[in-house]
Amino acid sequence: MDGFATFITGIEQWAWIGWLVLIALFLVIEMMTLDFTFLMLSFGSAVGLITDLVGLPLWAQVIIAAAAAALFIFFLRPPLLHRLRRGEDPTKSNVAALIGLRGTALQDITKISGQVKLSNGDTWTARSLDGTPIIEGSRVAVAEISGATAIVRPVIE
Repeated sequence: MDGFATFITGIEQWAWIGWLVLIALFLVIEMMTLDFTFLMLSFGSAVGLITDLVGLPLWAQVIIAAAAAALFIFFLRPPLLHRLRRGEDPTKSNVAALIGLRGTALQDITKISGQVKLSNGDTWTARSLDGTPIIEGSRVAVAEISGATAIVRPVIE
């Protein structure tokens, strides 16, 4: 038992290095993810480092660091994410901008083929959403995009 006690004492004596390594590791991961989760874990590890410097036992350091990280994740991260995203452009782009867009069938649209001209001026190959044929000249709306094909549904105006 004496060897195990010596081992634990050694770990507790050098725990501050472990906390520094965790802080650095979490910060590096945060730089790659930019999600604030690992930043909060890094803050929790900093609290663990402080508890080590105060002289608390290792088990207390781990519990306090975990509790601090959880508090940071639940209470500090959401407002930070909100502030980060408040300047985002809410305008839909790419494929998301095409969903719901209206258009006109340039040729009959079936479950396997067709062509549509959208209100933004683009011409797309098209398929009927539910397989019902849509005749040329009918008004349609884009329900989804599958590759380079617009899946459309008829619009009754």
